[in-house]
Amino acid sequence: MDLSLGASSSSSSSSSSSSSTHSFTHDVFLSFRGETRNNFTGHLYSNLVNKGVKTFIDNELTRGEDIRKELLEVIEGSRISIVVFSANYASSKWCLDELVKIFQCKESRQQIVYPIFYKVDPSEIRYQKGQVGDGIAHLSKYEDNLMKVGSWKAALTQAATLSGWHISDGGHEANFIDEIVKVISTKTRKCTLLDVATHPVGIESRVEDILKLLNVEQGDPHMVGIWGIGGIGKTTLAKAVYNSISHKFEHCCFLKIVKEKSHGGLVELQNNFLSKIIERNLPNVTNVDEGITVLKQNLRQKRVLLVLDDVDSLDQLKKLAGRCDWFGPRSRIIITTRDTNCLSAHEVNSIYEVKELNHQEASKLFNFNAFKRNICLDDFFELANEAIRYAKGIPLVLEVLGADLCSKEDKDEWKEALEYYKRYPNQEIQKTLQRSYEALPDRIKEVFLHIACFFKGDKQSYVINALESCDLYPKHALKVLVEKALIKIEEDKRIWMHDHLEDMGKEIVRQESPNEKGKRSRLWLYEDVCEVLEENEGTDKIKGIGVGDFYSQKICLNRGSFTNLKNLEIFIVRGKGGMLYGEGVDYLPNHLRVLHLISLQYVGGLNLKGMRYLKSIKLSECSGLTRIPDLSGLTSLKYLEVSYCFSLVEVHPSVGRLDKLVSLILTHCYKLQMFPERINLKSLEILYLSNCWDLKFFPEIDGDMKSLKYLDLSQTGIEELPCSVGNLTGLKSLSLCRCQNLRNVPSSIFYGLQRLGELDLRYCYNLVTFPERINMKSLEILDLSYCRHHKFFPEIEGDMKSLKYLDLGCTAIKELPCSVGNLTGLKSLVLSHCQNLTNVPSSIFYGLQRLEDLDLRYCYNLVTFPAKSESLPPPVFSTTLSTLQVDLSHCWRLEEISEFPREIACRWEGCRSLERVSYLSKIWRVKIQKCPVGWT
Repeated sequence: MDLSLGASSSSSSSSSSSSSTHSFTHDVFLSFRGETRNNFTGHLYSNLVNKGVKTFIDNELTRGEDIRKELLEVIEGSRISIVVFSANYASSKWCLDELVKIFQCKESRQQIVYPIFYKVDPSEIRYQKGQVGDGIAHLSKYEDNLMKVGSWKAALTQAATLSGWHISDGGHEANFIDEIVKVISTKTRKCTLLDVATHPVGIESRVEDILKLLNVEQGDPHMVGIWGIGGIGKTTLAKAVYNSISHKFEHCCFLKIVKEKSHGGLVELQNNFLSKIIERNLPNVTNVDEGITVLKQNLRQKRVLLVLDDVDSLDQLKKLAGRCDWFGPRSRIIITTRDTNCLSAHEVNSIYEVKELNHQEASKLFNFNAFKRNICLDDFFELANEAIRYAKGIPLVLEVLGADLCSKEDKDEWKEALEYYKRYPNQEIQKTLQRSYEALPDRIKEVFLHIACFFKGDKQSYVINALESCDLYPKHALKVLVEKALIKIEEDKRIWMHDHLEDMGKEIVRQESPNEKGKRSRLWLYEDVCEVLEENEGTDKIKGIGVGDFYSQKICLNRGSFTNLKNLEIFIVRGKGGMLYGEGVDYLPNHLRVLHLISLQYVGGLNLKGMRYLKSIKLSECSGLTRIPDLSGLTSLKYLEVSYCFSLVEVHPSVGRLDKLVSLILTHCYKLQMFPERINLKSLEILYLSNCWDLKFFPEIDGDMKSLKYLDLSQTGIEELPCSVGNLTGLKSLSLCRCQNLRNVPSSIFYGLQRLGELDLRYCYNLVTFPERINMKSLEILDLSYCRHHKFFPEIEGDMKSLKYLDLGCTAIKELPCSVGNLTGLKSLVLSHCQNLTNVPSSIFYGLQRLEDLDLRYCYNLVTFPAKSESLPPPVFSTTLSTLQVDLSHCWRLEEISEFPREIACRWEGCRSLERVSYLSKIWRVKIQKCPVGWT
């Protein structure tokens, strides 16, 4: 059962506990003139009462009380009003005041109103003619309040427009009464309210949010899903919403899907649903397909409210509410589920995700259950807050813990109980949360347990790499777990799992062998890992070991630590400064898939030669690691990451020949000097060597390495690149940023790397040699900023229309070639602080039609802008081009701004020598500061 924002019950009741619903004292209020009391109205009243419809007639009032006030309260407390219009109805001020109040309640409380025109024509009521007109005219003479008279007339007119019954002289009154009673009893029976919550905390605002999604007055049928983890309050909210709006529908049905009977029970559910919408001649559906046909036949013309609670498969939705067009106009279908995939696949109109209670709401609900009031006892304040923090805003947990702690009067009992909850999750909570887990395929169960035990809070990409190494197809598995509200992917792409789901997963593993830790599938507690590995208690049941944050403590391995762990696939140690030592690391099991050693003070020798199944190695912040050993036997290795290993000096040449290696990351290994002289890694896609300060060379490329897409050599000591780097024909990004020893870039980069999209050469202070011509058709970003000794920009050959961003700021460039105008896709050109630049060719303005930003700040030697050329045509101002932003600030020697072939927005503050500006009318925005007197 899906418990609640406040304790929930599955039983029905005639009253609502939800603050978001109206409470009703009567089903029907009868408004009539005394002339019909002893005939039609009296008979109607008797028949309604006999049908069990709680009906008010004015002779129930106690004598001597203020009839008017009590009567108005009764009208407000009635679900339905029946107005019996007779010839003399409008001659009674009392009746007319009742009628006005009834329509006020119709507006404010969504009361249902039925008119009965008893031996009077509806048009007389609508237009106040005949006896009706005479009666209201007579009352008007004695009524000084004209607004009241207007409200009487408006109410009469409005009543005449509603659907009801017209009983003329000679009509068979008994038949009319039977029909009226049938309709009213149907209405009241379908609107039976549900018991929502003993303590309705946090419901009202959430119900309002769902009602906005439902938009019950909108015409078309509408489906809304309510989604969240077990125990979060989906059923409670669905009940509260049902109670709030059920009176607006012809037929209402709340169907609880019982998992154990969901397949064979679909026929039963269809019959249950049909019984709520068909009054007589109810068919007995015997199979699901027949049920679909009968439902569609009987729903199309009816306004229905249907709640399908606890749906766990798309098949259930297809059989019970296949499409919106099954239902009549303004019908609403509410679906609660733990699986958002059901909702998305069924194309529901909106999905509402139920969030945890905030701290204030959680405190209130816990206090109701633990202390039977909404505030806690002073002596228990800290302990209560500890329990509330443990619950993490899940109503079910708050209720169960509160109820359990309620019987414990001693604070020591509370402390003991709270410690026990943390170690052994409550069985009722566990059972509710575990339902979603039990419905998972076995492979996805494995992924869930791995995340609960090892990977909560880790980056999605890291988890995918690790689980791919175990052949678990994690991308699909993660998608399913998100859909079932078992995990979330945060904005920063970390995997989040609710603490209670984490506890549930760990408890599932603990129950595999409550007393023998070595027989569990996973170990994650430092104490358990030490006991099993140091005492050689492991068995072939163990699939994964992942221990973290043991700081200055130690794990001591021996030759027998892994002897019996024949099925171990994951070994992850995150030490946070802890120590892993001993000979055991040399005897890791051959079937190991993932080896991650992170933040360890010392790691002994690594003998990994025979580990042919190993796919992922991560060695990060391992201060004692000096060399990467021979990995020639690791024929399956796909991911190798070694970062922040400050003592690392050598990488074994075998690393350069790992055929299946996809990602090689060696970053912030400041002392690394020895790297394979030649590499042939045909599967490699990522190679990062950034911040390896002592690395002076990049290896020769042997063979086919067209899979490599990303190469980062930033902040290394590399002096030059081999020409064979041009063989990396699939490369998309190359970073050489802050390679301060780099003196030249081989021309093979600019002719061989035709898929290169980004080339970063920033802060290469000693870069001098550069190709005279370049032709890179895929290049989008070229950054040469802060290359202080770079004096020229190459000629552009061929098609380079993909280049969008070119940064030459802070270089020694004196001029740009006219062929720069061939960069027809360029949007941003930065030349700021180019203090040797003397001119900018006009081809920039004629060829670079997409240019949006031109930065020329602090170009001290720029005199004329742009450079004049007699070979260029006269300027043509195009209305289709975007305005070019030009910044000429602090170009001290600039004397003239000549013609432009397009509109510009220009800044020239600090241009001390500026004397002349041509085509000033085309410069639509100007910022001028510290310029010659004539410009101020």
